[in-house]
Amino acid sequence: MACGLSDSVFLFMCPHQKLRGSREILAHCSPSPGICYLKGDRLLQKGIRHRQFLFPKRTKVLQAVAIPVVTSPTDSADYRKKLAESYGFKQIGEPLPEDVKLKDVIDTLPKKVFEIDDAKAWRSVLISVTSYALGLIMISKAPWYLLPLAWAWTGTAITGFFVIGHDCAHKSFSKNKLVEDIVGTLAFMPLIYPYEPWRFKHDQHHAKTNMLSEDTAWHPVWKEEFDSSPVLRKAIIYGYGPFRTWMSIAHWLIWHFDVNKFRPSEVKRVKISLACVFAFIAIGWPLVIYKTGIMGWIKFWLMPWLGYHFWMSTFTMVHHSAPHIPFKSSNEWNAAQAQLNGTVHCDYPRWIEILCHDISVHIPHHISPRIPSYNLRAAHKSLQENWGKYLNEANWSWRLMKTIMTLCHVYDKEQNYVSFEQLAPEESQPITFLKKVMPDHA
Repeated sequence: MACGLSDSVFLFMCPHQKLRGSREILAHCSPSPGICYLKGDRLLQKGIRHRQFLFPKRTKVLQAVAIPVVTSPTDSADYRKKLAESYGFKQIGEPLPEDVKLKDVIDTLPKKVFEIDDAKAWRSVLISVTSYALGLIMISKAPWYLLPLAWAWTGTAITGFFVIGHDCAHKSFSKNKLVEDIVGTLAFMPLIYPYEPWRFKHDQHHAKTNMLSEDTAWHPVWKEEFDSSPVLRKAIIYGYGPFRTWMSIAHWLIWHFDVNKFRPSEVKRVKISLACVFAFIAIGWPLVIYKTGIMGWIKFWLMPWLGYHFWMSTFTMVHHSAPHIPFKSSNEWNAAQAQLNGTVHCDYPRWIEILCHDISVHIPHHISPRIPSYNLRAAHKSLQENWGKYLNEANWSWRLMKTIMTLCHVYDKEQNYVSFEQLAPEESQPITFLKKVMPDHA
């Protein structure tokens, strides 16, 4: 209604003059209620010349309405602050200038953040192994009503295994590359994650972050697939709605076990990783079942594994999903904008960040994947000092999760996302349910 009113006032004030290029004027409404602004390729340019072109000098009142139109509210700190509060962010970054290159950002980072420290790397292994062992003891000793807490701890602890393998895949764990491949494979095995297939696809995610079709980690739903069949539409609504914090399980199954998804030069290493994973299943699972029974397998492996996937899904979607962050086609994509301005830093409770080796400090990791996890905080501090106004930062909260799970659905070039409720309101009861039960506060 506010946008419609703005349009009416704008056109009413100049009934006698034809607006050339008026098709370029858009009334753009944010997903946040009550935030609305006019947008146009010509109107966003500042200068007296444009005001004179649109409005005759003899119309005095027109000078008053020209002021908010010629300056985009997206450039306003107050606008970004309101948007941040609405979405659950601490800060929404200013748009990064188009002439900034990724190398410009990398060159501002201290050289020491790229240095590999074997002692710190192996300390992270010790933290993960110790915290996982403690988790297994907690599961074995806890009464039934405390088991969820034990599972939450253990699932978070084995997420640390993933982060260690993640560093190995990026060649930021050890100077010895054979050691990295061995440690990465062993770290991924309890997660039933084939190391090499994941590494190949994850490299593509870093090369094409927030690229609409090519990013292999996370992207919006496409309208074509949403409309393709009623069954798929219902599955997508549930998957990107209430089950979104476990969607990495679907990604794990689809992307990492099909040899045909990899280049011929990659297939040999893919098969070795698959053999390691299947060997763990063939030996490890029967041993667990033999010692503890099927219920023991559920208690000691399955539930922590689901806890790991909760973090895998949550970290990924929070890092790369926000209503104001676009996914772009390859011909419009800019590396610096995607990695610095299109990746989200999120602060979690400290115990989670310790067990997960600061994987949530994600912007510097996308600026350069060669930065070891134990140097990410120092790198982020440098980015804040040099590029702070362009960063998107948040605290993990119900408000943030609610925004992502109820708004960030189907890709739209103009709005970035359109929610399922807008496209299929009669089928979007899961989203309506989330809006009711998820709190708006932090």
